[in-house]
Amino acid sequence: MFKLAPSILAADFSRLGEEVSGIEKAGAHLIHFDVMDGHFVPNITFGAGIMKSLYGKSNLPFDVHLMVENPDRFIEAFVTDSTEYITVHQEACPNIHRTINHIKSFGVKAGVAINPGTSLSALDYILSEIDLVLIMSVDPGYGGQSFIAFSLDKIRRIAETRKTSGLDFEIEVDGGVTLDNVDHLVSAGADIIVAGNSVFAGGKIEENVKLFLKR
Repeated sequence: MFKLAPSILAADFSRLGEEVSGIEKAGAHLIHFDVMDGHFVPNITFGAGIMKSLYGKSNLPFDVHLMVENPDRFIEAFVTDSTEYITVHQEACPNIHRTINHIKSFGVKAGVAINPGTSLSALDYILSEIDLVLIMSVDPGYGGQSFIAFSLDKIRRIAETRKTSGLDFEIEVDGGVTLDNVDHLVSAGADIIVAGNSVFAGGKIEENVKLFLKR
């Protein structure tokens, strides 16, 4: 069984509390926050204030994905009692080991994301230190993109590495996830599925979450 982490990037922000209540009621496992700075990626989304506006209004843990330059500057701002994961990009962290330890110093699980064009080998020396690997299956920056097909092979390969090395990090997939491909992602080894438009589009949020969880 996988965990579903709906991305509020695709939510209606004028009804954010209501929509988050909907995904929780339907059985989602996490709230995914796609934080973009307009520098590391070509888009700006929101900061810690939006995340903290949901603190105490949902029992779902927070899954924070920092698509920002110099993420160490922002990590502490995203720490709450509800924050379970903070994930940073390997490509944005010249001292990735230090950044991982910074996240963990707050009692939060540390994740590292890699872009579609980044080799899994970039993670070789830190896999034993992290709690989560996030495979980006679109080029980060915008929601609603199509799944990049070769990402499936990266999921299989990192899952095989986890098995052969005896490690226990979780594998998360973000980008272009739909009801049509989620079974393939889970079969390949994904533990956490991030879905945005496939959950929030069309005004049938609870129904969409339930459809994912029936897979």
